[in-house]
Amino acid sequence: MLYPSVDKLKNRIDSKYSLVALASKRARQLHENGDEKLDSYTSVKSVGKALEEVAAGVLVPEKQDEFAIYEDEI
Repeated sequence: MLYPSVDKLKNRIDSKYSLVALASKRARQLHENGDEKLDSYTSVKSVGKALEEVAAGVLVPEKQDEFAIYEDEI
């Protein structure tokens, strides 16, 4: 059984793509900087910790401006 469950994560973030993108960015931050937002984690790995932060509601996606042009779109 995986923790946190996909159902719990889907309640926080509407699409699997957004969840994967958010968790991967946060996992990289955790791996490089180690700035943990929760007091304790069940997971040892960075990706698991990022998903636990999403499930706890500490990590939420940023609202993007629909009219902004981002570097990866050029």
